[in-house]
Amino acid sequence: MKVNDAVWGALLMLLAAALLVHIQSFPTIPGQKIGPALFPGTIAVGLAVCAVMLIFKGVSRHRAGGPHAAWIEADTWVRSPRQLLAFVAVIAVNVFYILAVDWLGFIPVAVIYLSLLFAVFRVRPTWIVPLALVVTLVIHYAFYKLLKVPLPWGLLKAVAW
Repeated sequence: MKVNDAVWGALLMLLAAALLVHIQSFPTIPGQKIGPALFPGTIAVGLAVCAVMLIFKGVSRHRAGGPHAAWIEADTWVRSPRQLLAFVAVIAVNVFYILAVDWLGFIPVAVIYLSLLFAVFRVRPTWIVPLALVVTLVIHYAFYKLLKVPLPWGLLKAVAW
């Protein structure tokens, strides 16, 4: 999928504007001219400058015609049902993770998440569940034990170690 630079520039400009609006709510530090909004505000201005450059480049390419002139151009993978399924599956499992992780817990959700992706990406069927379990447990150990990230236990709260 090819997207014209002007489209990306417009999205980047929206991000910069949202950031500038959000930092207005940051508190000021009494007696100082520099507050917590300075750094994110500087980043937002930099994003806006880059956005203007992308918009200018994209609009000029669109007006000139030729290659990459379209606003959005579909690649060949968009016509492949298998690749479209994989694309939709990646989005769907992430939405599933967001909605289910607090209720079911990290470990069950991650096993389901990985199993579905392994199936869609054609991992050998006999490997899917064992591989999903091992990878989930390694990720859980790394984040929960080593990095001390509080992962939700959900239904497994009674057996949490």
